Amino acid sequence: MVPSRRAFMTGAAALSAAVVTPDAVRAAEAMAATDWGLVTADVEADVAPHAMRLVHGRAPDGLTGALYRNGPAKFRRPGRSAEHWFDGDGLVRRFRIQDGQAGLAARFVDTPKRRQETRLDAMVMPGFGTMPDPRAEIGSPDDASAANTSVHLVGGELWALWEAGSPAVLDPGTLETRGFKTLRPDLKGMPFLAHPRIEPDGRIWNLGVGGDQAMVWRLAPDGSLEDASVIELPRASYIHDFTATDTQLVIVLQPWVRTRMVMPFSAGFEWKAEEGTQVLVVDKADLGKRRIFELPAFGFFHLGDAWRDGADIRFDVCAHRDMDFAARGAQQVVNGVPLDGEPARLAMVRLGADGRASLERTDIVGEFPRSDPRRAGLERRLTIHTAGETPGRPFASGIGVTDWSTGRTRGFDFGAGHVVDEMVFAPRPGGTAEDDGWLIGPSLNLTDRVTELHVLDAARVDEGPVATWRADVALPAAFHGTWTS
Repeated sequence: MVPSRRAFMTGAAALSAAVVTPDAVRAAEAMAATDWGLVTADVEADVAPHAMRLVHGRAPDGLTGALYRNGPAKFRRPGRSAEHWFDGDGLVRRFRIQDGQAGLAARFVDTPKRRQETRLDAMVMPGFGTMPDPRAEIGSPDDASAANTSVHLVGGELWALWEAGSPAVLDPGTLETRGFKTLRPDLKGMPFLAHPRIEPDGRIWNLGVGGDQAMVWRLAPDGSLEDASVIELPRASYIHDFTATDTQLVIVLQPWVRTRMVMPFSAGFEWKAEEGTQVLVVDKADLGKRRIFELPAFGFFHLGDAWRDGADIRFDVCAHRDMDFAARGAQQVVNGVPLDGEPARLAMVRLGADGRASLERTDIVGEFPRSDPRRAGLERRLTIHTAGETPGRPFASGIGVTDWSTGRTRGFDFGAGHVVDEMVFAPRPGGTAEDDGWLIGPSLNLTDRVTELHVLDAARVDEGPVATWRADVALPAAFHGTWTS
């Protein structure tokens, strides 16, 4: 189907058409009263490049590159504050490892949202869980973009991604913002999810979701647009992530369904467990070829890479009991309220050639699934994930590697004094095995109030870091990132 920007935007949430209600400013003291106050603390300025101090081990031979990460880092202003963790201004971090040394730099994405709110000294833009303010000036979804969810290197540019608008383009060396990426003039401002699926040869697939429609983006490795087509969805589920095999797109439609066009965005959804979860499989070569599978109800944010197992399809999911964390928990986190929700647990989905689907649940606590990017869409056995979350602590304290062929999980816990971010896999030069490389990612040391960078051997993750560096600042938790060597 040829996409109509006007029709698609009508189906999506029109940010500028939201109802405005008064909103109280949350006190930063409430946030600081929790054990994890630093996790959602405000960063007041960019972080200049500086060397990190090696405090454990040594950098592995052959490990050279940069880890880019993105996440919200400014939530509160005197005139008004954001009401949801997902609505803070995006801060892109760069951890560079070279010649055995590590360095850190961080810079806020210079969005129209941030410029306007800096001028007003108030958070006025609508968001996932934040009501708009009458002072908000919104001409397109990009005006409200926090650019705070993930980051990808595309054709020599660094793209900071949100969900409801265009990629923000940064210089990968200086982290300076260059503006928004327009993939085609008539598609300016169209949604572009924060979780594109990148094939081993670099081709990029992504979705942009608006109600019961989705834009299917196909980009060349250099970021140029190859195709953009709209497909119909069986229902208007919340879609933060999707997955893909080498030949199919796999779109999971959880029973958190948009039933009202209201703001904030999250308030328009209802949990309808009785409707179960649906999985839409679309052929990459012919978007009109599709199948729908039925599964029991579960909520989710993140999926692992899918692959074809004979005529079947398999993929893993970090399955939540429902989407209470999105609707309520992430608001409480940024406002310093203790939580009582259940953490996500790993599950494996199998979609059969006979039309039947199964969900194999485990007791393994895990979120932020990653794997060897060289195997994206291809058969694999390992999932890298965070670990250590509990009902009263919605942040990870460790890292795990689950082997689906044996059911065994090996992991390392940094302890209650650390909040561990997603870790990514960096292949060892010349290595081909799925675990022949390193896991790289930061943690927030709550005790010493600093950010640390860790490198673990993927094949011996239970032995802990082979190298740890410490910065001279404490940065709040981030969401997603990418490694480039």
